[in-house]
Amino acid sequence: MNQGTDSGAVPRRWMLGTGLGLAGGLVLAGKGRAAGTPTTIGTFPAGVGADSVMVGITTPLTGPYSADGKDEQLGYELAIAAINAGSPIVQKWGLTGKGVLGKAVKYKIADSQTKPNVAVQAQTGFIQNDKAIMITGCVSSATAIALEELAQRDKVLNMVGLSGSNDTTGKNCQRYGFRSQPSAYMACKALAPVVAKSLGKNLKAAYLVPDYTYGHSVFNSFSEFSKQHGWSVATEQVVPLGTNDFSSALLNIANSGADVFVNVTFGADAVASTKQADQFGVLKKMKMVVPNISSFQARETGAQLMQGVYGTLDFWWTLEDRYPLARDFVTAFLQKHGYHPRWGAHIAYMQMLIWAVAVERAKTFNPVAVIKTLEASKSDPFDTTLGKVWYRAEDHQLVRPVPVVVGKAPAAMKNPDDFYDVVEVVAGEDTMSPPDEFGCHLGPYT
Repeated sequence: MNQGTDSGAVPRRWMLGTGLGLAGGLVLAGKGRAAGTPTTIGTFPAGVGADSVMVGITTPLTGPYSADGKDEQLGYELAIAAINAGSPIVQKWGLTGKGVLGKAVKYKIADSQTKPNVAVQAQTGFIQNDKAIMITGCVSSATAIALEELAQRDKVLNMVGLSGSNDTTGKNCQRYGFRSQPSAYMACKALAPVVAKSLGKNLKAAYLVPDYTYGHSVFNSFSEFSKQHGWSVATEQVVPLGTNDFSSALLNIANSGADVFVNVTFGADAVASTKQADQFGVLKKMKMVVPNISSFQARETGAQLMQGVYGTLDFWWTLEDRYPLARDFVTAFLQKHGYHPRWGAHIAYMQMLIWAVAVERAKTFNPVAVIKTLEASKSDPFDTTLGKVWYRAEDHQLVRPVPVVVGKAPAAMKNPDDFYDVVEVVAGEDTMSPPDEFGCHLGPYT
């Protein structure tokens, strides 16, 4: 179907899960008897059906981040199926019985096309027409921030998908948004000492930076933390998201006199820029560092180009040897889809399960109660694929380990997905920024 052109229309390029449609408009907040907890707010209680609730999911199935988006979709679907079945795996996370509070989780998925306005339009439809009790999913910090603003406005909880910008839990943080991926600050603080030790101190770095909030956050954080080891900036080449031809920027990088090429681009842009960097001879002159490695970057570029490349990932599948719940996730995903899950699937899977556990702890789908449960999780951490984790109450950033990896040589790979060695897993507490570092001021509950 063609997408409608009316600005108030909901995109029709979605796939229906076990979909749920409910009539009526948004419910305005009304004060309940318990202090600070409204009896009606957002889509609660209208979105709680007799036997089900609906979750709205947006992920880019087309556009430069579509490979990560498809992986994210599969993670959501795996988690929802396990929740609805009441599988032994989700019981280990703390869920009881089938569904969440006895309600089946139904869902719709919309293709955001890696465009914030498309994602907002789709989720607005899910909220208004389907009474989504929670919204989730993105592979862009610009989209994440736009959806956080929507969630705050409409008082519907948003479990953020893939988003690395410091602004997501910084100046653009929202009471109704929770982010699990490490911020740029966290990733770069974990990575900088490792690369300084491995590649050397007092090096000059050339940066290729996508021109939006994610790219600028990563550049600012990595240049800050690498400076502590004597690194300096030889050049910063800023490119638009969705660039196909990086020749001008790469020529400047090749001629910059840098020792290290720091590639901040993501998704299809990261694949194209890495291949073109090889063609321009950049990778022969310089070591490459990728602060936040895309889920399929090594597969699409080839292990030959990614060997020896240092970076961070939200999750890598060999962490199954460290965390029992990670093994359950990797095994289930591999059996269903025939490849080891990447970190897009992991974020979707973990965010969905943490939300479900928080709802059951709160004993209600009321978003205010669920938010307060998530904010109090330091005293009662969640058991997850990354061990025990919790959301910091001040900015809703998940306190969780940060894996630092290095690309393997092709001859060292034990299977087609064995692209990286995890060289260090840095404790979340050691990577967190001060709560007020990036200007977070959470909005109201009601």
